[in-house]
Amino acid sequence: MSHMAWRGVTGILLAGLMTGCMPLGVTALGVGGSTAVSHTLNGITYRTFTASSGKVKHAALAALNRMEIKIVSTTKQDKTEILNATASGRTIQVQLEPLTSNTTRMRVTATNGGLIYDSATATEIILQTERMMEGSA
Repeated sequence: MSHMAWRGVTGILLAGLMTGCMPLGVTALGVGGSTAVSHTLNGITYRTFTASSGKVKHAALAALNRMEIKIVSTTKQDKTEILNATASGRTIQVQLEPLTSNTTRMRVTATNGGLIYDSATATEIILQTERMMEGSA
């Protein structure tokens, strides 16, 4: 077999092996990295709290204040309350969706000036909100 043919066969075999490894890597990350905070592939971070939307909003505002993240505006879309904020060139949006009278889904996105998501900041906002909720319980 010629040298060029070997390269082609080797490339095909490596490509086949690499596609098989990806699900294992994703599964390993999912098993080892399980937390109360969930992430989507496009950078959105979310968590569901067993608390009213009013209590979660109060805790989220306290968390943002503690982190020195400035609230720019608040709006309401149907039942979902949206907090828009900024910090160090990042645009942050916190959505609080009441699922029941005592269950609220919090969804946080933080972008770094465009299409680049900052999931670390979004995660920290949720974790600080959770801490504020524990402090007021």
